[in-house]
Amino acid sequence: MPVARILFPLPLPEPFDYEIPEGMAVELGSYVSAPLGKYERTGVVWDVVETSSAKVLKPVASVFDAPPMTEAMRRFVTFCARYNVAGPGQVLGMALRARGGLSPSPVQTVYALTGHRTNRMTPAREKVLEAGRETGPVSAAELARAAGVSASVVKGLAETGSLRAEARVSDLPYPAPDPGRTGAELTVEQGTAGDALRAAVRDGGFKPFLLDGITGSGKTEVYFEAIAEALARDPEAQVLVLLPEIALTQAVFDRFEQRFGAGPAPWHSSLSDQQRRRTWREVAHGRARIVTGARSALFLPFQRLSLIIVDEEHDTSYKQEDGVTYHARDMAVMRAKLEGATVVLASATPALETVVNAEAGRYTRLKLSARPGAAKLPEIELVDMRANTPERGQWLSPVLQKALQATQEAGEQSLLFLNRRGYAPLVICKSCGERLKSPGTDSWLTEHRYTGRLVCHLTGWSMPKPDTCPMCGAKDSLMGVGPGVERVAEEARQLLPDAVVEVFSSDTAQGGAATRAIVERMAAGEIDVLVGTQIVAKGHNFPNLTLVGVVDADSGLQGGDLRAGEQTFQLLSQVAGRAGRAERPGRALIQTYQPDNPAMMALAAGDRDGFLQIERDVREELTLPPFGRMAALVMSAPSAEMAKEIGLLAGKAAPHGEGVTVYGPAPAPISVLRGRHRLRFLITAPRDVDLSAYMTAWLKALKLPNAARVSADIDPYSFL
Repeated sequence: MPVARILFPLPLPEPFDYEIPEGMAVELGSYVSAPLGKYERTGVVWDVVETSSAKVLKPVASVFDAPPMTEAMRRFVTFCARYNVAGPGQVLGMALRARGGLSPSPVQTVYALTGHRTNRMTPAREKVLEAGRETGPVSAAELARAAGVSASVVKGLAETGSLRAEARVSDLPYPAPDPGRTGAELTVEQGTAGDALRAAVRDGGFKPFLLDGITGSGKTEVYFEAIAEALARDPEAQVLVLLPEIALTQAVFDRFEQRFGAGPAPWHSSLSDQQRRRTWREVAHGRARIVTGARSALFLPFQRLSLIIVDEEHDTSYKQEDGVTYHARDMAVMRAKLEGATVVLASATPALETVVNAEAGRYTRLKLSARPGAAKLPEIELVDMRANTPERGQWLSPVLQKALQATQEAGEQSLLFLNRRGYAPLVICKSCGERLKSPGTDSWLTEHRYTGRLVCHLTGWSMPKPDTCPMCGAKDSLMGVGPGVERVAEEARQLLPDAVVEVFSSDTAQGGAATRAIVERMAAGEIDVLVGTQIVAKGHNFPNLTLVGVVDADSGLQGGDLRAGEQTFQLLSQVAGRAGRAERPGRALIQTYQPDNPAMMALAAGDRDGFLQIERDVREELTLPPFGRMAALVMSAPSAEMAKEIGLLAGKAAPHGEGVTVYGPAPAPISVLRGRHRLRFLITAPRDVDLSAYMTAWLKALKLPNAARVSADIDPYSFL
């Protein structure tokens, strides 16, 4: 009997061998069910061989009626596991997050109007018939909910013949996009870039591009041209568009619907299980032609992936920090290579790694240097807080206050940016000096005035703000220190009492509907001053927004992150770019105590390339990414003593590698998290060193207590 080597989505070291029963149609990539321990598990056939070293093999239990995982996808899973120092089964788990999509769509009973009216009508039955005209065929529960009655009323009408019960699949296919629809009229510069992308898609094969365009330059319209070409050229082609924020999904969805007559299939963490199952199934069967989603959409089982777009490719949210750590931008380039697809990395402030790849000729660079129409880039001015100090207890400088008042008088909108949620980032006792922290975590609690709670933004733990200090018992002694967006909004309301001021953060906009409501109200001019965190910096277009005020530009420059300057420049450039996107000119005021910092000076001068050259020179001198390799080893233990012990063990087990330098162990900046004491090693090496293989060898050599945990992070972005 032939043998199937099945990889399971579990932290197991390798595939397991199973006998293929006679007559069972099993092939490479088949999704199957097979016994593992006491249970049957879903897995993927990774190989088919003639014999096995095992004497007794269990048989494959069943095969799912779904297209097999493609060879390109299996190679991608293998590469991702090796590069990111993870088990292939762990990566496969990301590709099987909605394994309900392996089965056909469930069938549900829906009820439709027949036109017949029973003689035994009641007010409740009238409500059902009225609701049925609005809803169309829906389930009994949905129809009853729309009518405000019980489901028994619906079923009673079905018995009388006024409603007809029909069996329908619950997961319908997504509407097909029309690539032949006319897009926006492109400028000469946009047209040149669009032509280059269309030609690459038309020719086929792996081709990576950097679409480097200033904020508001129309990058989306340009890559729409590539999408239209991919869909028109091949009736089976599929396109993936990665977005850094779920908050952007609806706005992008609407633009896709306008351009292609149908919205894309969505994929992100806010979807219901049914929605995820539907998208996964439609992608696996090749029927979902365009997919938009967060970084995990990269692991969907596309059948014929022809084009990948990574929008805002510089964004740090593309780095996965939990479970299997990976950078979706880099993995997207590799998946495109394995699929033989075109990949477009789009950004107004591309990452230094991407810029260096473009300069080296590995990526083709397409530049958009102007906004279409009358829109111009905003003027950026640094506000030196040493010379423009706010009044005591305030955070807006006199310069920014006057600008806010003038903008309000002109009937225009303002945006205040501060990348700190809540009211105050630190709560301290005036009597004993105690700083309130989350239990078992070395993280300060943030005060939220709207909810009256103290919240740990690291773990999600929260509690009502106490009336007395938990340490000394002093009454009414707890005070918030420093500003969060809620405090800045409070100050804006005092300054502009007639203005509509709203906060836009992940606390106030929970879920797609809430986010969409704020964005739509801002776009419609119903909000005068929007106070937000980084959620406001990405992709939003507010035509009447003419003033952006950055409350604390220096916060991102703190700490030892090698990308701190670059990320601060990127974020503030994106925020400033929200202003002046229509006919009215825009202005950005950036409050800083470090106006001579290279990032701040480059922002004021509009000299992005000059700033990147400074960053490049420093990193090249120190052999830091992208001119060298970097990895981290993060360890934790339930006690400080054990953490010290495992740190010494790990240091002794570190392999000797030519050019490899190991720093540590050292306590992590957040040294206690959820009751566990954390240590970090930082590893650097030249570019030609296989750092993934080095870290794999190190982990294999480690013999640690069961209570210890260890994980490797290739190309780390967080140093906490």
